[in-house]
Amino acid sequence: MADEAEVLIAGGGLVGPVVALALARAGIAAAVIDARPAGSRAQRGFDGRAYALALASVRLLRTLGVWDAVAREAQPILGIRTTDGAAGRGVSPLHMAFDAAEIEEGPMGHMIEDRFLHAALADALAAAGVAVVAGDGVAAQAADAAGVSVTLASGRRMTGRLLVGADGRGSGVAARAGIRRTGWAYGQTALVCAIAHERPHGGIAHQVFLPGGPLAILPLPGNRSSIVWSERDSIAAEVARLPDADFLAALRVRVGDFLGRIALAGDRFAYTLSLSLADRWCAPRVVLAGDAAHGVHPIAGQGLNLGLRDAAALAQVLAEARQRGEDLAAPDVLARYERWRRFDTVSLALGMDAVNRLFSNDNPLLRAARDLGMGAVSAMPALRRAFIRQAAGLAGEVPALMR
Repeated sequence: MADEAEVLIAGGGLVGPVVALALARAGIAAAVIDARPAGSRAQRGFDGRAYALALASVRLLRTLGVWDAVAREAQPILGIRTTDGAAGRGVSPLHMAFDAAEIEEGPMGHMIEDRFLHAALADALAAAGVAVVAGDGVAAQAADAAGVSVTLASGRRMTGRLLVGADGRGSGVAARAGIRRTGWAYGQTALVCAIAHERPHGGIAHQVFLPGGPLAILPLPGNRSSIVWSERDSIAAEVARLPDADFLAALRVRVGDFLGRIALAGDRFAYTLSLSLADRWCAPRVVLAGDAAHGVHPIAGQGLNLGLRDAAALAQVLAEARQRGEDLAAPDVLARYERWRRFDTVSLALGMDAVNRLFSNDNPLLRAARDLGMGAVSAMPALRRAFIRQAAGLAGEVPALMR
């Protein structure tokens, strides 16, 4: 396997492989360096983990030849219902309704299980001839005028023109490049699982704002849904320790009975929630994408979609630089990408932060104001369509691969 590529990508999750595929499409050779062993990300059994892919993200995967491999396993999102709730109330009949038919673009997005997406990306990387180094993470890096080199945990050395940090919130690439982070803890934990339920979901995603944090009920194929329940850390710790039957009882109080009887359909997970934003997105011959640049609250399910938008934008900037004969890692080239994506991402991250703070309480005055606001949005078709386009990833400057 070659120890040299034009672009080295640290991180074999989802964003890193998409960057590599998008670059390969533009004729730019990339190598993906994944600290985890080969095949470990694409487990065969259902464990409940899934992603809400916006329409723009689906278009990107279709363009890269990945979507056809997972389309049959995906659940279209035909609408979103948002309500201001409380434990014991379930999903309120007073809600904001967003229907995909209003923008005439098809489904707003699709739900897809983690295992299927990882497997499809691995197959696409192999088909595109992208070099993948698995089970051997980056331990050191150095950049100079000639290029960038990385030393892996095994001692192996690889060189390239540019190093992409797609290695998550605790990005070693960012830290070694001297890029600091700004952020804070939310005092919330996300309890994640999948449930099977008696009644069909109709392709509708529900976002219930509870005093302890938002609860997302996201449709999966069949009579199943993915649950992302954000709760105060102290309560979440107690709930996480409950046996399955008691956990389901606590969840049922918050979900209500609109889905009928519910049962666990996979493993349970818990993730501490925080905001983590890189102070800058590039350094000499280094650039960040995905969670390495921005770790956001899971409200609205935009985390992965932001990362995929980064991937498409970065590939476009680098491809255009190649066409002009520029050094792919030139400071002004990387600055174009940072200017394109950073403001949009930080604005959205802080907006989600504000919504979480506004709704994660039970103040009666704020509750009344929220209900009035939701009623106003529901009564304004133009504003509703703007929200739908934002959720579908169609707002702002959309990268060419996502159009």
